[in-house]
Amino acid sequence: MSIASEFKQFALKGNVMDLAVGVIIGGAFGKIVDSLVNDIIMPVVGQLIGGLDFSNMFIALNGQEASLTLVEAKKLGAVLAYGNFITIVLNFVILAFVIFQMVKFMNSLKKETPAEPAAPAVTPEDIVLLREIRDSLKK
Repeated sequence: MSIASEFKQFALKGNVMDLAVGVIIGGAFGKIVDSLVNDIIMPVVGQLIGGLDFSNMFIALNGQEASLTLVEAKKLGAVLAYGNFITIVLNFVILAFVIFQMVKFMNSLKKETPAEPAAPAVTPEDIVLLREIRDSLKK
């Protein structure tokens, strides 16, 4: 079997297509979670903590002023952007929790419900006739 035909057989399997769809949907879902964390959750958390802006929290490694924004500080040299790290960790936790809930839900759908007991098998006609003959001979 040639490499091209093996690859074609591999690529056209259902699992590969399912994986591709999952990756595409996962990427789009990741953007939704990023927006949720960056635009909704982190501003509220920052406000509750005292008006902190996590996106501009950093430790200057080249002597940059603390009053600079993260973008300006990065232009002047290396910085340790721990605010971004906190945001990304929160993104991961939310995404992992949502995926856990989705998998849990899908597994609950896969659980088989107990099947109803099968109806008794229909007795073949020749057996029914033989029983009738037997019963009439007994009489």
